[in-house]
Amino acid sequence: MINRTKVTVVGAGNVGATCADVLATREVCNEVVLLDIKEGFAEGKALDIWETSPVNQYDTRTVGSTNDYSKTAGSDVVVITSGIPRKPGMSRDDLIAINAGIVKTVTEQIMPESPDAILVIVSNPLDVMTYQAYKTAGIESHRVMGMAGVLDTARYRAFLAEALNVSPKDIQAVLMGGHGDTMVPLPRYTTVAGIPVTELIDAETLEGIVNRTKKGGGEIVKLLGTSAWYAPGAAAAQMVEAIVKDQKRIFPVCALLTGEYGQNDLYLGVPAKLGAKGIEQIIELDLNEEEMALLNESADAVRKVAKSLETLEA
Repeated sequence: MINRTKVTVVGAGNVGATCADVLATREVCNEVVLLDIKEGFAEGKALDIWETSPVNQYDTRTVGSTNDYSKTAGSDVVVITSGIPRKPGMSRDDLIAINAGIVKTVTEQIMPESPDAILVIVSNPLDVMTYQAYKTAGIESHRVMGMAGVLDTARYRAFLAEALNVSPKDIQAVLMGGHGDTMVPLPRYTTVAGIPVTELIDAETLEGIVNRTKKGGGEIVKLLGTSAWYAPGAAAAQMVEAIVKDQKRIFPVCALLTGEYGQNDLYLGVPAKLGAKGIEQIIELDLNEEEMALLNESADAVRKVAKSLETLEA
């Protein structure tokens, strides 16, 4: 029997459509379903992507759907990008309440159609939306994860490649914590072709790159007037590929911690092995005192956002 693979991307906006395009072009699966609430939007994006197949030479079919979740049935992986950006005059709590409602509704409709699916959450605020999806889905935590660290490390590695004038392919890095200003890049675990980055760059320049990484999303918003989409979409697709192809790749992933790094019942960015079962292993690094303090600070910031969600639900 031939095993066919199917991936659904909920939300056909810039990030979702980019993710679908990368999945199709790289032939990660046999079929990609794009779903959106806006009439004809997902169908149009899916058709446009499919029409590149003769040019880019791939076979993956892309299908669009306006809120018809039956078309997502039997998905192996579901990527949820749904949500709204924060608008002028909108408080953080407003954003959390609206997006949590959207993620909850999407998850409730996805799970009956694809009860064995692995969920990859991209909606913001990322760490809390991933926890919302986990609570709603009612499945094992290793099947619900958030995409943030892959994007953040990509930015970090891209900035380093530029500063060092080397190929980004040779740079490996680990980044932990929440998605945002409290993320924790770890220069001690950053290498260029196996060489510690601290041997190739001065401390001041490296610190500047770390700070630029923390504000990487804001830099794009300032330039474009809207959030990034090429890098986030590609980052989500890379996680999906690792799962669908059972690659056992190690990425920074927003995962539920149950004692790791001294944290419990919290979704936070940590190094994890991704394969066919989803998160197959959370890797505990031997952090030094300074690194652990930064991670705890990041965890506290994520908990504050999570508590505001709990307050809104009460």
